[in-house]
Amino acid sequence: MNLPNHFELLATDGAARTARLTTPHGVVRTPAFMPVGTAGAMKGMHWREVREAGADIVLGNTYHLMLRPGAERINGLGGLQRFTGWNGPMLTDSGGFQVMSLSDLRKISEHAVTFRSHIDGAKIELSPERSIEVQRLLGSDIAMQMDECVRLPAERDDIDRAMRLSLRWAERSKRAFESAPDGYMLFGIVQGGDVPQLRHASAQGLVEIGFHGYAIGGLAVGEPQAVMLAMIDETAPALPTDRPRYLMGVGTPDDILEAVKRGVDMFDCVMPTRNGRHGVAFTRFGQVNLRNARHADDPRPLDEESSWPSACNYARAYLHHLVKAGETLGAMLLSEINIAYYQFLMQGIRNAIAHGTFEEFYQRTREDWARGDIAPR
Repeated sequence: MNLPNHFELLATDGAARTARLTTPHGVVRTPAFMPVGTAGAMKGMHWREVREAGADIVLGNTYHLMLRPGAERINGLGGLQRFTGWNGPMLTDSGGFQVMSLSDLRKISEHAVTFRSHIDGAKIELSPERSIEVQRLLGSDIAMQMDECVRLPAERDDIDRAMRLSLRWAERSKRAFESAPDGYMLFGIVQGGDVPQLRHASAQGLVEIGFHGYAIGGLAVGEPQAVMLAMIDETAPALPTDRPRYLMGVGTPDDILEAVKRGVDMFDCVMPTRNGRHGVAFTRFGQVNLRNARHADDPRPLDEESSWPSACNYARAYLHHLVKAGETLGAMLLSEINIAYYQFLMQGIRNAIAHGTFEEFYQRTREDWARGDIAPR
């Protein structure tokens, strides 16, 4: 592997790791949760709030951005960071997952995926080379290889075919990325569904190609958590210890805690903002549904010990009212509360690993979630 390494391992505690990942737009502390700004915006939140909540890095979506407003247009306006106003590190996915999940009319070939835009029906071809070109035009710090993600459950033959196609696309993605400036990174994506042998083959193939980091893809796509964790157990030890490991599209705080315990460094998910828009908060007490009538007359804050102002200053009764009334402010407040809680969790994880107390942190956090929300007033 002749690629430069931007990942500095700082401490380990069991399989859990904490590290520093240096990008052209700043340093990322890991384990890290990346809030998802799909179309160049965080739904219901200002970028300032995302930063103040503690996020070092965010995710942008290649599929959506290439369709609207267009990669060439964003590049002409100075790149994704300048265009959006987010002045920190950014990772972009390859666009492959959205092609598979959002486009009903698609055709997969060795060369590329051809699909119809969900916006105007235009016919578009996305190849590994075009995916990398788009991500380079966007100016993302970390680009992802083009891959094919198969939803689970699936037949082994289909999983095997997609995994081997993804490996061939990984080679082409790396060749297309060779002209990127120093400091920018490309991650390979381990596929193989829920078949351990295929996961091992994918990981081995990617390591032989060589990437700046490695993602575990094709999970959190409908399989039970036990299956996801089993595949992480199979995959993480097969990846280089000196490179970041990214579990794509995950997930709940519980998923994240379990994956960190198994050696994963990076995560992303739309769940904090999506659940916030539907009246659900993530807290030290687990998930709290502000739609429930029990909150209607409760003057207490969501979490009086939280350091995030919206979680400790607003009455549950007011949050309940906003949600029930369909007020935009309710979705905004709960989205920022959730993003702040996720970052609070990640900071706690990093501190615990650094001090060799991750197992105690793990047990205490799970006990708090199991205890549940405070009693109704």
